[in-house]
Amino acid sequence: MGPVLRMSGSRGTVPPDEGGAIVRKSIIRSGAVAVGLIVLAGCGSSGDGGGSAASSSSAAGGGTSSAVLKTADSDLGTIVVDGDGRTVYVFDKDTPGSGTSACSGDCLAKWPAVTADSDSPEVDGVDGDVGTITRDDGTKQVTLAGMPLYLYAADSQAGDVTGQAVGGVWWVVAPDGKKIAAAASSSAPPSASGY
Repeated sequence: MGPVLRMSGSRGTVPPDEGGAIVRKSIIRSGAVAVGLIVLAGCGSSGDGGGSAASSSSAAGGGTSSAVLKTADSDLGTIVVDGDGRTVYVFDKDTPGSGTSACSGDCLAKWPAVTADSDSPEVDGVDGDVGTITRDDGTKQVTLAGMPLYLYAADSQAGDVTGQAVGGVWWVVAPDGKKIAAAASSSAPPSASGY
């Protein structure tokens, strides 16, 4: 053993530092940074819009979901919503299974497509056949029972169903992919343009 240092006010002896304290401090700092990053990674958003007329099926599980489609309860019954809890709609002018969308241009500005990153989007509580079509711009639009799905730009928060029956051609969707033709108490006026 090498020389021993006696520190004033200490009761024992401490061997001289040969870089060990620096290594220990570096390891401790690295560990603290790693723990901090893990904690921050767990602080993501749950995607629950809260305060809406619809309650999401993923909220009942208590965890977060990466589902592109899920279900929610509304005045119209159980409906399909996107991952953020926004109501999704089908358009009567689309043809089931055609692989195309009849909504483009101004229509698409008011009725944005529900999109996914994969050909097999993850769903929660939706039992109809889910797939995608590739739009002209290359995005993958989600389909349910062969029908392209859309959001309504005028729905201001998760759970709104103001696009229901707009122009007599836009409809909220049930988990099996069937359109719900009932009138919503908060639906838009029939004079709204349905394209």
